[in-house]
Parts: sequence; C-alpha cells; structure tokens
Amino acid sequence: MGEQGSTESTEAAQPHKSVKGPKGARSESRLALVRRARRINRELAEVYPYAHPELDFENSFQLLVATVLSAQTTDLRVNQTTPALFAAYPTPEDMAAADPEALEQLIRPTGFFRAKAKSLLGLSAALRDRFGGEVPGRLEDLVTLPGVGRKTANVVLGNAFGVPGLTVDTHFGRLVRRWKWTAQEDPEKVEAEIAALFPKSEWTMLSHRIIFHGRRVCHARKPACGACPIAPLCPAYGEGETDPDKAKKLLKYEMGGQPGQRLRPPADYPGRPAAPLGAAE
Repeated sequence: MGEQGSTESTEAAQPHKSVKGPKGARSESRLALVRRARRINRELAEVYPYAHPELDFENSFQLLVATVLSAQTTDLRVNQTTPALFAAYPTPEDMAAADPEALEQLIRPTGFFRAKAKSLLGLSAALRDRFGGEVPGRLEDLVTLPGVGRKTANVVLGNAFGVPGLTVDTHFGRLVRRWKWTAQEDPEKVEAEIAALFPKSEWTMLSHRIIFHGRRVCHARKPACGACPIAPLCPAYGEGETDPDKAKKLLKYEMGGQPGQRLRPPADYPGRPAAPLGAAE
C-alpha cells in the first residue's frame, strides 16, 4: 500500500460523493471532509497523547503472537495470558516445537484456542523455516503466515518496525463510519479510503487514537456523546447519551478511573495497570 494523497489540494481534487456533514449540514465536499477528518485527528491527539498499542510485548514475535490471540477477545485477556505463554515458548523455534495440547491449554482464556493454537504453530514453523526465525518486516511476507491478515500485519509493521499502517479493527471501522469518513464495510476498502485522507506518517498513530476513543468514549451500543471531546465535529452526535453527567458514567478505562488493558503500560500512561489473570480487580 503506497502513500496516498498527502496534501489537501491533491485530495480535494479526487472524486468524492457529497455526504451529510456534522450537525445537520446539507453536504460535505471532499476538501471539507479532509479538513474535518484531520481536525478530528488533531483533537484526538490532544486527548490521547499517550495512545499506544494495548498489547504487552517486548519484541516483534511477541507482538505478532499477541495480535493473533486478540481476535474475538479483549487485549486485557491476551495480556493476562501471554506472560505464561512467552515464558514457555520465548522464540518461534520453541513455539513451533510445542505440544499442541499444552499450547491450547496456555491460550485457552483467549477463546477459540484450538484454531488459535493451530495458527500459532503454523506461523512459528513458517518463521523458523522460511524467515530464519525472524518476523519479516514486509506486509507481503507477513500475510503469508497462518492466521495473519492485513490488520495483524499492519499492527506488527506499525508498532514493531515503524512502517506506517492502518489497523482496521471493529472500533476503527465503527468510528470512521460514524464520522462519515467512509461508507465502506469491507476492511480493505475502509483502509484504502481512510489512507487517502491522511499523510502516510499519521496512519499508525491515527489507528491508536481512533481505537482508544472507540474503547473509552464512542462505544458501539451507547456512545458517551455528552462527554465526547470531538462532539462538534461528529455527524452522529446524539446517537448516544448526551447528558454530560450520565455520559461521564459511561467512560471506560483511564477515562472512567478504571484500570487499563495492559499489565505493563508505557510510562506516560495516566491510568492504572491491569491486574494479572486470576487476581482481584
């Protein structure tokens, strides 16, 4: 995926179907959409200057494994599970040689553990046999690994290799559609359309900010509209709770005074670390 449209003038010239803008505006031009999208990104950067991947990891292999495990579960549950997993299998070679049943038991808390174990065994063997035991730093190589799609590949590239990428997970897709940045449902089409709105250098941090906002404020069922810092820019304002006091009670993680998802968060994280698996919250 190459860099797409890094200047507003270039992007404004691209074909764009007018959409309903924020707060009942009749329509929104391509240039207005780009400007609004980038303003939302700047606002989110001020709200979440500490935005980061919410999986605990120390190297690219750990991040790859943790991201595969994160499917259909929370990052918190993955973070509570991986300490024992990485203690048992610290390298691709170790994991490739694991007893399948023993591996399944270690990752059972993350759900779908049989399918995930099969993916981990397969990708570890592929890393050992095809990549010299190292996680490759190219998307075209990463997506050849069992259990690894574009979303997982972009997480690894952006956070372990510094290669910009968009992480189109359920939070990301939900918010960019609420904000009328795209009407697409297919993750690859969403990725392409959002990539065209921003400079490539913003892609990784944009992903973190959007996912942070989706987990903390802009929830799927009942967004905390009355506590949302970008409410004036949001076409979907009012879909959730608009009363400020009631909305504040819907905030999650550090925004709601609760522990985060990481057992070992970055030093600048303003909230409390999560508890290990089985510990009292």
